Amino acid sequence: MNVTEFQAWVKEYYKTRGWSDLDIFIRIGFLAEETGEMARAIRALEIGRDRPDENAGTAEEQKQELIEELGDVLGNIIVIANKYDISLEEIFQSHHQKLQSRYINE
Repeated sequence: MNVTEFQAWVKEYYKTRGWSDLDIFIRIGFLAEETGEMARAIRALEIGRDRPDENAGTAEEQKQELIEELGDVLGNIIVIANKYDISLEEIFQSHHQKLQSRYINE
């Protein structure tokens, strides 16, 4: 599945679930929540977890957790992009161009 197909799939899936109908500020809250969960997964991979109520898991389980959290962050970003009719391709190209023009002379 390429990025355009994935963006279309997310749009349809979230629409079917009613998730894309949520107010944009609620969606931003979900993005913040998922970003925190992603940070927690990275922390577990990098320095571990030291709480007795959490299962540390294996390195592979921790990596899988990070993959899932990155997917949740990406899903929320796609919903926001879809709301404003912005393709991920456009985002990729714009970001690439911005970095190229900003740092090309370093």
